[in-house]
Amino acid sequence: MTPTPTDPIWIDTDDALRQCCERLSRATRIAVDTEFMRSSTFYPKAALVQLYAGEVDEGRCYLVDPVAIGNLHPLRDLLTNHQVLKIFHACSEDLEVFSTFLGCVPEPLADTQIAAALLGYGSALSYAALVERLLGVSLEKGETRSDWLQRPLQPRQLHYAMQDVLYLLPVYDAMLAELEKNLRLPWWEEECGNLIDAAKTPADPDDYYPRIKQAWKLNRQQLAVLRKLSHWRELRAREEDRPRNHVLPEMSLWALARYQPSDLDSMRRIEGMEARKLKRYGAELLRLLEEARELPPEDYPPALPPPLPLEQRDLMKSLKQAVNERAEALGLAPEVLVRKADYEYIVRSGMDGDYALPARLLGWRSKIIGESLLQVAADLAAGQNRENGA
Repeated sequence: MTPTPTDPIWIDTDDALRQCCERLSRATRIAVDTEFMRSSTFYPKAALVQLYAGEVDEGRCYLVDPVAIGNLHPLRDLLTNHQVLKIFHACSEDLEVFSTFLGCVPEPLADTQIAAALLGYGSALSYAALVERLLGVSLEKGETRSDWLQRPLQPRQLHYAMQDVLYLLPVYDAMLAELEKNLRLPWWEEECGNLIDAAKTPADPDDYYPRIKQAWKLNRQQLAVLRKLSHWRELRAREEDRPRNHVLPEMSLWALARYQPSDLDSMRRIEGMEARKLKRYGAELLRLLEEARELPPEDYPPALPPPLPLEQRDLMKSLKQAVNERAEALGLAPEVLVRKADYEYIVRSGMDGDYALPARLLGWRSKIIGESLLQVAADLAAGQNRENGA
């Protein structure tokens, strides 16, 4: 049933939040969304939390102001209440918001964008498109780039924010029924569980250096330097609450690791190391470079693999063809089954030994496509061995 829009209830005091969360804790499910700002910060700044439980709460829609409220514990308790299902759409950033300002990850949860992908609606269907498709309701889109931290929020912003949760429950119901009909509900449950697990796993600052473009071109000693500099930048970005590249661009990290200047004059010639960054970080970077240069070879990280060689393109083509055929039979977008990184993992595993599946293909995807891809890879390798007389 399509809900009838009402005026949202603004929550900006501790007592109002407590009462709101007490009412919602009696529901079996609630729709949740957030508005946040992140234009020049490392962490997202929570600006608004939208909550809606539908008719069980007489159709009230709550807009919670996290900026004004001092005691947010009732909201944290509600979001981690295992008796209440939290329904989101495209919630990965929302989970980061809650992890940042509440120190928790909402659970259990259901993400309707994932459900839409598993039903063949597209790999990243927007909330507005999903509502229009399932409910025939066209949503306004004009406040997408609003300043959500301004106060007071304008009536049009409040209306937009309310719409983001108002239709989530009937959308959830429609997709739940269709997933059950198509025997895909376990897929959805697994995917949402993976979202929670990922959000609960803090990123290790030591794990960022392989992500830097062209890092594979560096030797092991240079990678040891890059790892140390990347670790430093990650901690600095978090401490200063600034985007990583605002602290130091990736190109500068790479060049510092490659050329390893020993004084400020040499560092000044590194791309991106303008005067203010030299003044702020120069001495510290020189110290880090010196420390990294003193590392023994046994402490160097392993070399990073270069791009896949051209001779692997036949295997890559065969894997993609198998995925496309299976995805078409299931009515899914191919990327819902297998992503670019998954293909590369399979190919590289065969270059190092036996073909293997990445973690993402070990769940429900294993029977659907993973085992088939291992067979495709093994068959192609066997054929090539026969041609080569091995």
